[in-house]
Amino acid sequence: MPVLEVVNQQNELMSEVALDDAIFDGRIREHLIHEVVVMQLATRRAGSSSAKTRSEVRGSRSKPWRQKGTGRARVGRRRSPLWRHGGVIFPPKPRNYGFRPPKKVRQAALVSTLNRKILEGNIKVVSSLQLPRPKTSEMRKLLSNLELEGHVLCVTAGPDPELRRASWNLQQTKCLPAIGVNVYDVERANVLLLSQDGIEAVQQRFRPTLGGASEIPSGETLPAEETAPEAEVSDSADPASDDASSEESED
Repeated sequence: MPVLEVVNQQNELMSEVALDDAIFDGRIREHLIHEVVVMQLATRRAGSSSAKTRSEVRGSRSKPWRQKGTGRARVGRRRSPLWRHGGVIFPPKPRNYGFRPPKKVRQAALVSTLNRKILEGNIKVVSSLQLPRPKTSEMRKLLSNLELEGHVLCVTAGPDPELRRASWNLQQTKCLPAIGVNVYDVERANVLLLSQDGIEAVQQRFRPTLGGASEIPSGETLPAEETAPEAEVSDSADPASDDASSEESED
């Protein structure tokens, strides 16, 4: 079970927090991380590049000169892609580059990148991220006390406008709520700075999916359904006896 130290804003040890083994199992799936990062970057593309084909460019549609007899190369119209100011062959057009992997793939990629940060020791848990004032100087002082350098990703349980305002002018610092934690920002950050409520909110984000589904362990099967007992056939149901009784009644 992964265990992380919880410190205060003066970097003094306060307690420890144990992470859920069902979520943070230590597995790192590089191919899933790559797929989700490519997805996030592709979704950010504007896809607005465009050029005109020979049918869209401005120009005459008439033949510049006759086909034979001039000694010049034959040509059909001035908007040919071979000519200056002509159209473009197979030009780019506005399109959407985004795609969306399955939900379980996205969640497994996020768990994998968090597992990497845990194994590398690049996660810092603070008892509280509340600042005395929403000022950049206060945020810079907090990072200095915690001895954090490089890209820092701050994660809180919910949206914190004051913390975001304090870190807005710090180029290498970004603040997100637990619901907004994503693979690209975690991979880009050198250190994750989480509040004690934030690390619990991150775990709670995965519990409904990972713990809600009931799975059958490998090598085991479900018990067979009990079938209803078959009705016993009595001796009175013999067709021969039925015929005999019917004859006696007729007599």
